[in-house]
Formats: sequence, structure tokens, C-alpha cells
Amino acid sequence: MNEPGKSDKPVVPQMPAKMNYWEFHQWISQRAEGRGLAKENEPIVQDERLPAGPAKQVDRTQSRLSKGDTRKSAAGAQDLRSELDRVRQAACRDKQMKFTSLWHHVYNIDRLREAYRACKHDAAAGVDGQTWPAYGKELESNLQNLSERLARGTYRARPVKRIYIPKADGRQRPIGIPVLEDKIVQRATVKVLNAIYETDFLGFSYGFRPGRSAHMALDALAVGIQTRKVSWLLDADIRGFFDTLSHEWLVKFVEHRIADDRVVRHIQKWLNAGVMEEGKHVEQEEGTPQGGSISPLLANLYLHYVLDLWAEQWRKTRARGEVILVRYADDFVVGFQYESDAKRFLEDLRERFRQFNLELHADKTRVIEFGRFAAETRARRGDGKPQTFNFLGFTHICDKTLKKKVFIVLRRTMAQRMRAKLRSIRQQLRRRLHEPVEEVGQCLARVLSGYYRYYGVPRNLDALSRFRRALRRVWRAMLARRSDRAYLTREQYEPLAARWLPLARICHPYPEQRLAVFIRGKSPVR
Repeated sequence: MNEPGKSDKPVVPQMPAKMNYWEFHQWISQRAEGRGLAKENEPIVQDERLPAGPAKQVDRTQSRLSKGDTRKSAAGAQDLRSELDRVRQAACRDKQMKFTSLWHHVYNIDRLREAYRACKHDAAAGVDGQTWPAYGKELESNLQNLSERLARGTYRARPVKRIYIPKADGRQRPIGIPVLEDKIVQRATVKVLNAIYETDFLGFSYGFRPGRSAHMALDALAVGIQTRKVSWLLDADIRGFFDTLSHEWLVKFVEHRIADDRVVRHIQKWLNAGVMEEGKHVEQEEGTPQGGSISPLLANLYLHYVLDLWAEQWRKTRARGEVILVRYADDFVVGFQYESDAKRFLEDLRERFRQFNLELHADKTRVIEFGRFAAETRARRGDGKPQTFNFLGFTHICDKTLKKKVFIVLRRTMAQRMRAKLRSIRQQLRRRLHEPVEEVGQCLARVLSGYYRYYGVPRNLDALSRFRRALRRVWRAMLARRSDRAYLTREQYEPLAARWLPLARICHPYPEQRLAVFIRGKSPVR
């Protein structure tokens, strides 16, 4: 146990059930209904022992349907799920299978309609100016026309509109806004491809995957450090990942599993569509725009072959001690038992990335001493407290519980993110300086509640309370600037703050509790 190339000791006791609730419910439904195969699919024998894949999210668009269409829409959605279930089961049975006929699943009108309703209603328009409400006025005819163009091969990808948004460190992040029809087709394509790639992606990959979230990645990392023999961490950062990934390599990775030329050709269309910036069309020979519906899947696919499979093989064949890995999109952290493993992995990783047109950020990539015994080891050497690292908006710190003095990974809101959020709120309040106090209060209540929902992890209550106090000061200062006579006393302001600024609260369970349900006895870092 706990040797390179052998099975790990599970983090939690193995549960007897082999399927989660949604898989079990879907299996029972299929046995009870006895549905036949879709006409356009080849018969595939149903293997009841195979997992049905990740849990499906409930269709949020059904509430927007009229009562007369609800039954028809539900039946169509069930047929769409049945088609992809057979694709998923085929991908599970044979990891080397290449799928030659997938495009008809994409231009299915029911799937395009589902993709349209999943798009944000108030999202910014692309270069053609088409908005979600305007497209929906003649939805059925527009979707019929789009489906026919996709079937005939006359569909053309449009350039994405590039805008820039500020980052927490003061720099600008480029974002691409595709046209609405590109968003629809990309969403439909992602839905189909996820049925295949969700069976291939490894367990330590959490970014932009169905049924997974950033907090699952955070919990997996915390539990891995607390329960494994981890004493060293590689905190890595890929320089400009979305802007530098190779189109040539990406297409090769897609072709490992997809032999349908129409799917591959349309992915190439989106990659080569270019960007519109300040009215000028710019060709894009590498990278994929952040903001496209298909970009997260392509990024996961690229790193699956470049990093995940390689790292899995490395720790089985070259590591002396234990190795854990957690990746969320292009952010990843690797834990090691020995410093020599960490340094050797970093050298090999640089060479591996160089082969695929990627590069580690020299200033942000480092090997640090972090783990259960890091504080004691560094104290004996006189090196001070263990270093901290940032991951997904949290600063991770070596700490111990107050009573039993058990090692824990303490997670605090990054100070840089907190300051950036307060600056953003201050600018927003300036723009809304003379709006009714009640409307501004409702807006601040929504902002603060959303902040709590992300950063409300156990043992982070102090940081949440500091943010609320800072927000109280900012709002009071803005209210005092509404006029020369608008100064608020403490007695006048307290009722407003109590009404519209909710108290800090913890919204997430302890990492061990969430993972005990999610991983069902499997390792969250393997």
C-alpha cells in the first residue's frame, strides 16, 4: 500500500453501493420504461454493469415553457439523454474506440433548442449584434435554418469580439465573445463530446466538468495534504495558456477519439475564426479565446494529454514517495513526499511543456515546503513558518486545531482578491450614487450573498466579517457624498446596514464531509 504503482489507501471507507443516486435512478427508469433505440444510432447492447456517467443537472429551462409544451419537451429531453447514454456506454467499454458518426447528434433541433435556452439571456452580443431575445422571436425557424446549414456543411464560424476585463493583479484579461449561433452550436457540441471525454478524464481534474466545481478541487487538495504523506508542493502557473496552446496538437488530441470529420472540421473552424479587435480582423494561429462555450472543454482535453496522463505515468514509474495532483482548468498543484521528487518532476515538466508549446511562469512557479511536518522541520532548522500558496482565490496555510492540535490546511480569502472586489464595488457605487437607497441596498445584498457562497468555507469566518465591515465603511462614505447635507450618523446608518448587508456565514461543509459523499471511497487526488 502507498507504494509507487500500487493502489492507495482510500480517504474514506469504501461504500457498498457502486452507483450514485442519479445513476441508480436512471438505471431503474430505463429498466421500467424499456425504451427502444433511436433510429439514427446503431444498436448497442445495454450493459447494466457500466456506469451511466456523471449526474445530470436538471433542465432549468422547463420553467420557461408553456404548459402545453411541457410534456413534449420532457419527452424530447429524455430522448436526447438516451442517445448520449449509449455513446457514453460505448466509450466506457472501449477506451480506444473512435467515434465516426456524431455530428447528427449536434444538429438535432431538440439539442440546439436546449443549447439556446442554456445560453445567458443578457449576455453581450458578438460581432453580428444578435441578442438572445431577438433570436428567440422566430426561434423555431432560426433553429431549423441553423440545423439545415450544419447538416449541409454550409455553416460558417464568425470571428469573436475581443474585450478586456481587469484582473485582480491590475492586468487586463482578454475575453472573446462569439456570436449567438456559434454559442449554440458549441454548447451542443460540448454536450455530445462530454459523453465521451467524461469517461476518459482522470479523477484529479475538476475544472469545467459536469457535476464538479472549484470547491470540490479545493476540498480534494485539503484532504490530500492532510491525509497523505505530503511535505513538499509544486505551485505551478502556465504562462498565457489559453493564448498559446497549439492548434496542430489540439486537433491531433481530438482525433484520438473522434473520427467524424465534420466534428473535427467545425472545431478547426472555431479555432481559425480569428478575433475582431477595434474593428480589425486578426488571424489567430494558436490559442483559443476565453469566453467561448467550447474553450473549457478544449483546454481540458489539451491538458489531459499533455499533463494528466503524463503525470499519472510519472508518479507510477519515477516517484520514490507519494504524489498527489489536483487540477482545475490550467491551475494545478502537485504534492510530494520528498523534495527530490518535486525538483525532478519540475524539471521533467518543463521539458514536457516545451514539446507542446507551453511554458511555466518563471516567477510564479515554485517548490515550497508545506504539509503535516513542515512547521516542525522548519522550526528545527530555524527557517520560520512554512510558506503559503494561493489556489482558486484562497491562501492555504499550515495550521492546527485549537483543542486536539491536529494538522489542518487553513484556507483564507486572498487579500488581493478582497481588495480587488472592494475596488469594484466602490466604482459601482460611484456610478449609482444618486439611485434610490433601497435599489442600491438590494444590489449590495446580492453581491454580499454571492461572496459568502464562494468564500464561505469553514474557518474563514473572520475574513468574511472583515470584508463586510469594509463594505459597510465604503457604503456609508458613498451615502455621505450624495449631497452636502447627506452626512449619516451612526444611528441613521445602522438600520440600513442591518437590513441590506447580511451577516457573514459559512456556506460549505468541511472538506472531509463533502468528499465522503462525492468520491465514494475513491481517491480525490488520483
